[in-house]
Amino acid sequence: MGPDEQQPQPPHEQAQATADLASLSARVEALERQLAELQSRHPSDLQSPQLTTPPPPKPPTTHAQTATPKASLEDRIGSQLFSRIGIVALLIATTLFLKWAIDNHWIGPIGRVLAGLIAGAAVVLWSERFRRQGFRPFAYALKAIGTGALYLSLWAAFQLYHLLPAPIALGAMILVTAWNAFMAWSQDSELLAAYALAGAFATPALLSTGGNHEIFLFTYLLAIDIATVILVRLKSWPRLLLGAFPATVAYFIAWYVVWFNIDRSNQPVAITEFSLTLFFLAFTIPSLSPRREESTRYSSITEILLPLANATFIALALYSVLEDAGHHPILAWIAVLLAAIYLGLMRLPQSTVTRAVHLALAVVFLTIAIPLKASGRWITIGWLAEGAALLWASAHLASSTPANKTSTSILRRLSILALALGLCGLLIQPLWFYPAVETAFINSRFATALAGLTAFALSTIIALRTSRIGSLNNDPTAQPATSSPNWLTIAACSVIAFNLTAILAFVRELDTIWRGTVNHDADLQNSLAISAFLLLYGAILLALGFWKRSAFLRWQALILLVFTIGKAFLYDLRNLSQGYGVLSFLGLGALLMAISFAYQKDWLALREPQPSHTEEEKAGVQ
Repeated sequence: MGPDEQQPQPPHEQAQATADLASLSARVEALERQLAELQSRHPSDLQSPQLTTPPPPKPPTTHAQTATPKASLEDRIGSQLFSRIGIVALLIATTLFLKWAIDNHWIGPIGRVLAGLIAGAAVVLWSERFRRQGFRPFAYALKAIGTGALYLSLWAAFQLYHLLPAPIALGAMILVTAWNAFMAWSQDSELLAAYALAGAFATPALLSTGGNHEIFLFTYLLAIDIATVILVRLKSWPRLLLGAFPATVAYFIAWYVVWFNIDRSNQPVAITEFSLTLFFLAFTIPSLSPRREESTRYSSITEILLPLANATFIALALYSVLEDAGHHPILAWIAVLLAAIYLGLMRLPQSTVTRAVHLALAVVFLTIAIPLKASGRWITIGWLAEGAALLWASAHLASSTPANKTSTSILRRLSILALALGLCGLLIQPLWFYPAVETAFINSRFATALAGLTAFALSTIIALRTSRIGSLNNDPTAQPATSSPNWLTIAACSVIAFNLTAILAFVRELDTIWRGTVNHDADLQNSLAISAFLLLYGAILLALGFWKRSAFLRWQALILLVFTIGKAFLYDLRNLSQGYGVLSFLGLGALLMAISFAYQKDWLALREPQPSHTEEEKAGVQ
């Protein structure tokens, strides 16, 4: 910068700049005054683009005028806390005065009821003033107090003073409930809806006369449940179901315990069953077609909790009613019907989680139907068949609709549960199913074992085939690596169950053969026959392991052979004669030497190749 640029401006230039600035300021002030006059006289002119584009000066002024300063602690104590304490004090004083007047007989029954009704209605109406001022929690508390006073006054008029007949008292309580529901709807308040629901379910208890009014009670409860379901669907308040469903169940249990077994001549079982069916259908609706805007916080109520609780209630209620009424034979068909209903519900619009829960419930009811209808070995066969069918359905679903991971995973777990129940039935069947089997191999016990072997063999084939297809198609859902159990695990467990079932079945039949012989060496011959069978089965299993190149099968064979060797040395040897001992150990030794020779020759190249010296030297150099 040159020296001539650093010199100050002449005095006349400074005066000219000051005059120009003052002129501009005056013009801006004049324009602002004109704009304010236009806004006050012609508000519609604000819609013009020229006037709305720049920020007008009036809105900031209005905001500054309407902004209220933050209340201090002293102001909050004086304006809010003291007012609330004063309200509580007035309520307490009113209550004490009414009690004093009642104790001194200043107010008769009609006056007491009217005082309670007027006070309750006044408190409810008064609460609206606080709600409009922004004190919503306090207003709702006042509504709860006023509504409670109305219900208690009507209860006293009916139960204590007998001033109102039952229909009028019931109608009055329904009006109070309807008013609460209307306020909840208009004010969009879930809390007020909960107040209405509490009053609705308290009405039957408040107006109870101690008689059996089954039809009226269940009809009233059904009406309240339907209203709750409608409110939940329209307003997305699923938490109301946490009050409606338990209250319905509690009323049914209370009625059932007191009145069901007293006299069934005038009230047939069909009425109770029909009422339970309607309850079941009413609480099934919220799980269907979930609202998209429903928050995830409440989704578990309608998608998981309510379906499970509803299924448990209908199953236990129908079982209790039919069992006590002497209709046990139709319980199995009821379970099958419920399974069919849940399978049908899966075709309706619902979330993925709800569809999976319905599928699980259908399978559970089918599993329950088996022991209810069948007996003895048929229970085991039914569980085995169900497990194999569910596994096939899971594999088919995984290959046809790979995106449905939840349903396939649930089907896999349920199939494992059914197969496990069937395996338990095969293991414990001698305890009570077949106490006396006289003919070996030609009996229902061995036939049941063959059914189990078939089910486990099919499960192994299905699991291996699905796993292979998933590997070829590179489909993560056909063989999920992260889910448990996967298809390879199911195949391995099925193989173990097959081998265990086969060994136990043949051992039992061999025991039946030697138990029927009249021979003092029968026990010794039975033990040798079992040892020979175990050695033969282990050898066959080992050969299959070599053929299929499966270390899993070979390890099972080795474990079985080690067990047989221990049995031969620790148990069989002490009872064998010299001839039997020579023959037994010759056979055992020959078999073991053949197995050892097969491993040493490494015919199947089971050993890992050892690196040569040149490869080791190259690796070391690298």
